[in-house]
Amino acid sequence: MRIEVFKELDSTNEEAKRRALAGELGPLWIIAEAQTAGRGRRGRAWTSQSGNLFTTGLFRLEAGPARAAQLSFAAALAVGDLAARVIDPSIVKLKWPNDVLVGGRKVCGILLESGSHPLGGLWLAVGIGVNLAHHPEDAERPATDFTIHGAHISNTDAGETLAERFAHWLAIWEREGFAPIREAWIARAWGLGERCTARLADETVEGVFADLGEDGSLRLDLNDGTRRFISAGDVFFPGS
Repeated sequence: MRIEVFKELDSTNEEAKRRALAGELGPLWIIAEAQTAGRGRRGRAWTSQSGNLFTTGLFRLEAGPARAAQLSFAAALAVGDLAARVIDPSIVKLKWPNDVLVGGRKVCGILLESGSHPLGGLWLAVGIGVNLAHHPEDAERPATDFTIHGAHISNTDAGETLAERFAHWLAIWEREGFAPIREAWIARAWGLGERCTARLADETVEGVFADLGEDGSLRLDLNDGTRRFISAGDVFFPGS
């Protein structure tokens, strides 16, 4: 497994994309000690505070974008594994679609990007930011970091552990498909069986988070007895 560490990059995802378009096949993990243009899901800004982990794994897959998107759940599992090694595992949970929570507060961000690889197949950039030493105080969702919970780990050590755990889940996904990833994710799910609000692109719906669909969508049981499967959106639970 190759890992490259940089003092500073614009974005580890952008570096991965540049490498892919230049013919890099991966697997390769890129770590930056600082980012000047980090970003989160849906183009949101991602605060890049020194001491946190900013990393992207680059892979070439023989899969379409929709199937490759399932690996966001594998990435969340890998971050959960990392957190559970240094923090009480009972307070480490996964929140749909790809948040990792510690004590009910967000500790990481995950952003997958992909495109056609010049040598065929799909390049996939698995971007992950983990709050190891700092967390934003003014985020839309309450955040935390590892040090708040008494865990001190360097970004390089965290990056190595994360790469190893993602490789574990990637191998399972390649060998057995999404089902075991889904099962492992549900075992750590935050808010399963609870009421929530799903903020979608053009509407907001409320219901009970009842299950994870076979494709990773969120199953929402509505008040009128109908069922919705949500494939993209933001989910809020009471108090979160």
